[in-house]
Amino acid sequence: MAAAEAAGSGGSPALSSGGEEPPAGPESPAEEAASAGPSAGFRLTAVRREPAVRLQHGVSGLEPLAWSEDHRVSVSTARSIAVLEQLSDIHSGGQELVIHRTAVPAPAAGCLLKVGSKKEVAECKEKFANSKDPTVSQTFMLDRVFNPEGKSLPPMRGFKYSSWSPLGCDANGRCLLAALTMDNRLTIHANLNRLQWVQLVDLTEIYGERLYETSYKLSKVEAPRGELGDFAEFQRRHSMQTPVRMEWSGICTTQQVKHNNECRDVGSVLLAVLFENGNIAVWQFQLPFVGKESITSCNTIESGINSPSVLSWWEYEHNNRKMSGLIVGSAFGPVKILPVNLKAVKGYFTLRQPVVLWQEMDQLPVHSIKCIPLYHPYQKCSCSLVVAARGSYVFWCLLLISKAGLNVHNSHVTGLHSLPIVSMTADKQNGTVYTCSSDGKVRQLIPIFTDVALKFEHQLIKLSEVFGSVRTHGIAVSPCGAYLAVITTEGMTNGLHPVNKNYQVQFVTLKTFEEAAAQLLESSVQNLFRQVDLTDLVRWKILKDKHIPQFLQEALDKKIESCGSTYFWRFKLFLLRILYQSMQKTPSEVMWRPSYEDTKILISDSPGMGSTEDDHQEEGTSKQASKQSLCEVSKGTDPEDPADDTLAHSSDVGGHEPMEEKLLEIQARIEAVEMHLTREHMKRVLGEVYLHTWITENTSIPTRGVCDFLMSDEGYDDRTARVLIGHILKKMNKQTFPEHCSLCKEILPFTDRKQAVCSNGHIWLRCFLTYQSCQSLVYRRCLLHDSIARHPTPEDPEWIKRLLQGPCTFCDSPVF
Repeated sequence: MAAAEAAGSGGSPALSSGGEEPPAGPESPAEEAASAGPSAGFRLTAVRREPAVRLQHGVSGLEPLAWSEDHRVSVSTARSIAVLEQLSDIHSGGQELVIHRTAVPAPAAGCLLKVGSKKEVAECKEKFANSKDPTVSQTFMLDRVFNPEGKSLPPMRGFKYSSWSPLGCDANGRCLLAALTMDNRLTIHANLNRLQWVQLVDLTEIYGERLYETSYKLSKVEAPRGELGDFAEFQRRHSMQTPVRMEWSGICTTQQVKHNNECRDVGSVLLAVLFENGNIAVWQFQLPFVGKESITSCNTIESGINSPSVLSWWEYEHNNRKMSGLIVGSAFGPVKILPVNLKAVKGYFTLRQPVVLWQEMDQLPVHSIKCIPLYHPYQKCSCSLVVAARGSYVFWCLLLISKAGLNVHNSHVTGLHSLPIVSMTADKQNGTVYTCSSDGKVRQLIPIFTDVALKFEHQLIKLSEVFGSVRTHGIAVSPCGAYLAVITTEGMTNGLHPVNKNYQVQFVTLKTFEEAAAQLLESSVQNLFRQVDLTDLVRWKILKDKHIPQFLQEALDKKIESCGSTYFWRFKLFLLRILYQSMQKTPSEVMWRPSYEDTKILISDSPGMGSTEDDHQEEGTSKQASKQSLCEVSKGTDPEDPADDTLAHSSDVGGHEPMEEKLLEIQARIEAVEMHLTREHMKRVLGEVYLHTWITENTSIPTRGVCDFLMSDEGYDDRTARVLIGHILKKMNKQTFPEHCSLCKEILPFTDRKQAVCSNGHIWLRCFLTYQSCQSLVYRRCLLHDSIARHPTPEDPEWIKRLLQGPCTFCDSPVF
């Protein structure tokens, strides 16, 4: 542990202390040092972001908040898991966050762990409940694992923990949600149609059946245990299948050999489940995960840790070899990494033996563990930063592999909070760690590498300055680090606690507009959907200022000229669409209010209806009022809204013509960018057609129509496209294979990229992925309702199914 001791002394004394130092109290010098201001380069200004989402029920479980890679926030409550999906809406001019809300309801029936046959279990429960030994009867009656129904006790409803899978695990290429209820039921859910969550599998039931078939032995050589009538055996069987935590690994890609000796890539993901007795079940799922049939294997590992409390994956890449293991923390204090031996996964490596990160039984429970992959600037290699919340302190450990083996540097950061840490989250892009206590104080810790190990720069974020007096129950950072989600309730007012608790999920910004724009321009992901939190900050800025900043326009134009990636064209399209929405004027009148002027005119002009003097008087009054309101609207003022409208004042000089001209100009630029993206995708589709058709073949793609559409514009001069079209037309051998209308059998000409219209006027929308006309009542649509796509059919070859799995060509959103 020489490296660990050196690391403990290598950090700044004001920021970290060695593991041997006693914990500092609230009034200690360490607390004063921690509350000192950070360096100017790391100063953070948190800004409140509307709206605040009110929860219908109180939160439950530890770490009730989690943010997925596809920008969905899950909140564990006493009746359901509330799921808040963040959208960067291109069709709305509102400046607030756009959030789509769904929920995963808790099961109505309680969960009974399978520890034997129903008859045998009923007899044993009756025996233990009526036992004359109070240590048996009272332990049995008060343990909610044995009695989830609770009899006279309140029901065990709600969720204990939830965990998001990596992106690309469900049928739509999005994240799966693993949910653990308070009565120990572990299930996996998917949101396949955006409106409803579907339970795909119940892992508690499957694992219980497996244990029952093996007589509750983990290996064949294990000695037989006692009978179920023995209370110790009854407890053991429950303990070995009571989940504590579960965490997803990264996606592993392996090659599978087909019957014709072709190789295809098969993705798989691992789910590690930590049980109360210290065992870990590692489930392997084939992707996309659709249900029980996608389960590949299940292996059980004995960790040897007493009273385990938390679990996390350690994933490390060294010399193009990926290694992984499982980090397990105990309620007594120790933390160690366990090797995970999976022979079925090719290209998968693990440790030879367990590695102890912290071995002291100091009775500081490990509440949360995060593992962050980083690059060491001094050692010129990749490394892993493991941080764990232990009481009011943060334990950190730096792991890196050198020629000498695995180097371990560890220490503690003290003086962060005067109360225990209730939640911890980490931004895996830059390694920033956020911790919070229940008094509404959040700490931001930024790791800074030194020659030996690292130290932390940190600063205090007082949520009371943003939201007022609040108590915090959980935090989560967005995937790109732009937002921090916080669960809050009312704090103390005049020294008194609130009568009622209103749980809310509130959002604060962690980045400025300039930082978000720079990160989008230099992104290695090059996918707008995976960076929704960053694009939302840009959207907010443009809607407020009603223009695109000059530096962003110039930087984006340079990127387009230098590399020409379609990502930057999609980013440009996004900016133009938001600018167009910011120019739209809000209607001055309520849209549902009827027009009395039109009603009066229709009555007076209708035949057979007389008109009295009172009617004429009313009509004249309404016309006079309507003329007055029209004059007020034309002047840019609203009688019901006295607030100034800068957009209206800007168009006051020349009327509506300058604003209309500007909107038409932006609309023309939007259509030009959309046409460029359409042509680039058409080239890709034609390339797939050329690669996968050997002879003249009538595929579902209107190949000849796409070729003619690209060649119809004389101003479009792309040598690559012309050469590709020439090869395809030569292969087609003068065949056209036109599409026909399913209603009248007329030919559908390819004159529009969005729709097909036959000679009889039947209109069919075109699939934006294959450009085939969707002649059915059921089709898919992208997340932002930007485009539509058809469903794949069993007759489609594999290459067309791959095309149909792609995201939207305009906004990168998945298709439902």
